[in-house]
Amino acid sequence: MRVIDLPKYDLKKEEIQKVDKAINKSKNKRGALIPVLQEIQRKIGFLPIEAQKKVASGLNIPEKDVYGVVTFYSFFTMIPRGKINIRVCLGTACYVKGGKRIIDRIGRELGINPGETTPDRMYSLQANRCLGACGIAPIIVINDKVCQKVDPAKVMDIIYSYK
Repeated sequence: MRVIDLPKYDLKKEEIQKVDKAINKSKNKRGALIPVLQEIQRKIGFLPIEAQKKVASGLNIPEKDVYGVVTFYSFFTMIPRGKINIRVCLGTACYVKGGKRIIDRIGRELGINPGETTPDRMYSLQANRCLGACGIAPIIVINDKVCQKVDPAKVMDIIYSYK
């Protein structure tokens, strides 16, 4: 198991306001935790521990329960994502058709490993086990756009077209 040392992140004033607004909007609703976390992540880009503590306090939920939800669901992240979020499918069909070569090439070019973000927060790289598009393998998803039958030699042209 790889341990990630998360840096302390001090929420900015405008981020605190966004967190508080999300909490207050759903404060007394049953099952509010996931929608609140989704809204916060959509607004500030990730879920730092400091935001999770505010959610726990605001929704009257133990901090460990909030952390458990954030770490269980793959769509949540405690690491800032880049402006351009790249997901590479490594499911069987994609892997066989070059998915591993694609993720290796992207990692080398951007200087990051899967699960990391470039220091300028421009790019994030994620490895996904299966994205359910085996018929058009190998695929990558850039933000919400699916790129099909990706050629490992041309993947960086695709990525840089988003800059």
